[in-house]
Amino acid sequence: MQLDLGSDPRTEILRRMQHALIGAFGRIVRPAEKRRDPVWVLVHGVIGAQTKTAASNASTDALLSEFGSWEAVAEVAAADLEKRLQRQTFPSVAAKRLRDCLGAILKERGSVDLRHLSNLETAEAIVWLETLPGVARKNAAGVMNASSFNRKAMVIDGHHRRIMQRMGLVPAKADTAKTYDVLMPIVPEEWSAEDMDEHHLLLKKLGQTHCRPRKAACEGCPVRADCQTGQE
Repeated sequence: MQLDLGSDPRTEILRRMQHALIGAFGRIVRPAEKRRDPVWVLVHGVIGAQTKTAASNASTDALLSEFGSWEAVAEVAAADLEKRLQRQTFPSVAAKRLRDCLGAILKERGSVDLRHLSNLETAEAIVWLETLPGVARKNAAGVMNASSFNRKAMVIDGHHRRIMQRMGLVPAKADTAKTYDVLMPIVPEEWSAEDMDEHHLLLKKLGQTHCRPRKAACEGCPVRADCQTGQE
């Protein structure tokens, strides 16, 4: 017998969360023109550890502008890449990961191109992406969801994971991959890829305001009624 995924009470909590967060913060919708090429999104994620989005945006754009193609970037020595990644929090780590990642794609595909992923189911594409150096679940899901692929994949960052743990929707010590694996089956069936992207961006906003890392400011939190931590 097939399980009716929509019957899980956590699904209704996600629906209520979405409504409450939009009411509190307004719509946060990524315009179609902001959906970048999948390789751009991949590079952005590989170099972006603990770095503000705007800085990683600038670094990614600058690399492509200077060298003209990702194939050319793949040939740049790690030391030279590091000089160009000074906006990043860990430029030496970012440079090595990027060079290794682009090199792996070149070796397997003959060019730095991810178009073949469009022929795969989303779960299969994520598995393939996670074989690349420096690519974990957050980045893999981002490539599928936030790029021009526009697939149903939930991007889980630190804010998102922390909120799901505090609300009791995922285990308290769930890592990013586990959080993804728990959440994906309970996502409301009517949600589009755009809805899932907005959900992530709304949770990021909540994590930057009420649900801070060190101490949650539960007073006035728009989703407190459904939160285990907020009810303690």
